[in-house]
Amino acid sequence: MSTRIRCEVRDESPVTVVRFAGALDLGTMRSVHAVLENCLAALPDALVVDLEKLSVLDPLALSVFAAAARRAADWPAVPMVLCAPPREVADRLAASAVCRVVPVRRDCAEATALAGETVAPRLRVRLEPVAGACRRARELVTDACGRWNVPELAGPASLVLSELVGNVVRHAGTPMQVTLTLQRPYLRVAVMDGSPADARALTGRDLRAEGGRGLMLVRELAQRWGSVPAGAGKVVWAMLPAN
Repeated sequence: MSTRIRCEVRDESPVTVVRFAGALDLGTMRSVHAVLENCLAALPDALVVDLEKLSVLDPLALSVFAAAARRAADWPAVPMVLCAPPREVADRLAASAVCRVVPVRRDCAEATALAGETVAPRLRVRLEPVAGACRRARELVTDACGRWNVPELAGPASLVLSELVGNVVRHAGTPMQVTLTLQRPYLRVAVMDGSPADARALTGRDLRAEGGRGLMLVRELAQRWGSVPAGAGKVVWAMLPAN
């Protein structure tokens, strides 16, 4: 990270708190974005960003927080809260569009309390890239949907997650982490694997090819879906309506 900005990441379950110190501008915002992405990839229940020791040299750089929050809203469905901004930073946040995307609170305690209130039901399981992984994924969906009282989603969510898991088994061949999150109005399913290959590239193949039809099915059943880098690999996520 740039010498002009530092970070400290602490796991204060059920939330992760990241504290930035130094000067934020268009150069250091890349480092800030990378830290936020890494924190979100660890799938905390919520992420609190402490700005107490942050100064802002370029107000445009504040957009890094809105960008991270928008990404987190799709995957991993982790709420973000900013807290403790100095007066000048608070004024600049209020004058920007960031406050419409990310809530801002006076101190870390208040932000942690807010983040805790917005934690969504979540199930995480690690699977190996073996023949029985798809069946296990379907069982997880059925169990989660029954536990969360949305049994009508078990069918479509099972199909989507089974295809995402099957894609890892066929193409990535790495252990994977499966995550289901009920954050109304959506049920989100996600699979993190150890391959950097973008799953979207597979949709360009002939639909008769193995894996091609599966991802077309995901696109048809899901409201939205996507693939984002995560560590040495990627996460493929999909959102199904849960009204």
